[in-house]
Amino acid sequence: MREPKLYVASHDEIANGDATDVYFKRTQEALRAAGLQNVRVRMEVHLYSNPPEGDWAVYAGLEEALAIMKGKPFTVYSLPEGTLFRRKTPVMLIEAPYEAFAPYEAAVLGVLRFESSIATKAARIRAAAGDKLFLFFGLRALHPAVFPAADRAAYIGGADSVSGVLSERYLGLKPQGTMPHAFIITVGDQRKAWRIFADVFGGKVNVTALADTFDDERNEALMAARELGDKLWGVRLDTPSSRRGNMRDIVEEVRWTLDLNGFKHVKIKDKCQGERPKDGDGIRREVREGVGFIA
Repeated sequence: MREPKLYVASHDEIANGDATDVYFKRTQEALRAAGLQNVRVRMEVHLYSNPPEGDWAVYAGLEEALAIMKGKPFTVYSLPEGTLFRRKTPVMLIEAPYEAFAPYEAAVLGVLRFESSIATKAARIRAAAGDKLFLFFGLRALHPAVFPAADRAAYIGGADSVSGVLSERYLGLKPQGTMPHAFIITVGDQRKAWRIFADVFGGKVNVTALADTFDDERNEALMAARELGDKLWGVRLDTPSSRRGNMRDIVEEVRWTLDLNGFKHVKIKDKCQGERPKDGDGIRREVREGVGFIA
């Protein structure tokens, strides 16, 4: 068996145009053979079809696209990142000899599409969440090579902060999060796990107990409140719809249970914890036209 490795394109491979589709390389070779290296074209980037949830999207990925095209004989015009746009609206215009641009088309379109997709979904969550805290915990669904890019796109789209550790280094965003089920299962007892977490992180973060590992959400939320008392800032519910019922109904049950037992101070969060951070290195861009951002 050969040695395992990560299949990640390097910065040099992307900047040199090696991270591309073979037909772009063949196009480049054919244009050179025909003496058409200097034929300039004008290319527009726009959205062909609407996202599933509506008729608008959020533009993101510009900085990485510009990094790919930096130092090359291209003229680029673009809307600012964070701009709300609609179908067929040009978001970027590139003027270049196509022979020179061809190897970069896949990479440029890839980062724009990837980051705009995440930013758009984040903006829709932001609009639905209103003034409530919204954190992005989407990394486990992605290749680790793009973790910082995904966090950045979610932040542009309206997330208050993100969970990625690398985002503090790349973006200036302090990562936030609570605890995974794996921690509670490893400890073997939810009460003991909550106590350990409170002892280690109390005073450093808002202590939030994951309350749905071994028992019903309502029972575990009350159990955590009784176990930690004033140390407990909130409980987090992470129940997938496949387990039981409607999340809103579950949240209401937990709220009633906590209130009836004198724990009105305990907040209920769905994958959220912490305070709203300051903007990370000027990354945030306001998006208007009905998408509510938190100042």
